[in-house]
Amino acid sequence: MVKLGRNDPCWCGSGKKLKKCHNTQPPARQVESRQGTRRPAPAGAVLKGIVGPKRSVPDHILKPSYALTGVPAGPRARTCIKDTEEIEGMRRAGRAARQVLNSVLGAVRPGITTDALDAIAHNLCIELGGYPSPLNYHGFPKSLCTSINEIICHGIPDDRVLQSGDIINCDVTIYLDGFHGDCSETVFVGPPDPQSQRLVETTYECMMLGIAAVRPGNRLNEIGKAITSLAHKRGYSVVRDFAGHGIGRQFHQDPQILHYRDVRQRQVIQPGMTFTVEPMINVGTHRCLMWDDDWTAATTDGKRSAQFEHTLLVTDTGTELLTGTDGEPFFKRQLKEGWAT
Repeated sequence: MVKLGRNDPCWCGSGKKLKKCHNTQPPARQVESRQGTRRPAPAGAVLKGIVGPKRSVPDHILKPSYALTGVPAGPRARTCIKDTEEIEGMRRAGRAARQVLNSVLGAVRPGITTDALDAIAHNLCIELGGYPSPLNYHGFPKSLCTSINEIICHGIPDDRVLQSGDIINCDVTIYLDGFHGDCSETVFVGPPDPQSQRLVETTYECMMLGIAAVRPGNRLNEIGKAITSLAHKRGYSVVRDFAGHGIGRQFHQDPQILHYRDVRQRQVIQPGMTFTVEPMINVGTHRCLMWDDDWTAATTDGKRSAQFEHTLLVTDTGTELLTGTDGEPFFKRQLKEGWAT
């Protein structure tokens, strides 16, 4: 994503120039400049492991523009509205992303490393004929994001072993036949404690409420209003430093999808739009700090964070979940298997 200039249209969809509206970069980490506090990984539940080398992708796999350079080519797309042919491409990418995520989540257990989960995601993307979208995106070194406990997002897979009692968000994106599909879920590593179970359940409900607010004619702000209403009611905070995004031929494109209330985000939702809704909900403060790897975002107070994500298509009457799954989310299946507290 290209950093917005002062004379570019504002990210909020108001139609005004950035300098006459928010006059700031988007509140998500979808910009080139890495803003925020950087410091070594804090002492806490999650410590840095050793990150292995980047995995290779065969020559026959169609690759996004940044695969070799690390920098996406061309300007950031200003619209996420798709035509009929593009929608079919998005459906294929969404189904593939869901297949990869299901395989990764099925491997989560105490004793496995996040690097092993990365290998599963990487290899299945290639088996399906796709490219793992995170790999070398602005230099990201792996094919999957794995965010454990107090890590909000963009955790880098390494040799850390998952421990019983952890929670982990696995974020999968695949580039297939020229389109990206993006989804994530937070699941339990062994039986959860009551606070973690309640956090994960609430975060999933927040995502679904945000998606339910997506209807043609509504404004994008309705998504953040719905999410914030439930999160605050339950005593949680909503992360403001990261947001959902338009998606299609580009990994990230306009509009930004804020997960908190902002009355200035007044862009009208239209049929044919494809974007992600991916709230990050925290037990404590919404504030985050950046590890010195310039990717990993953690809560400043060390309390836990959870996230869920779908890529969706806006239809004439509501939404179609392009990364939907048959049945319940994985964490609910875990609880039914006897992991409930």
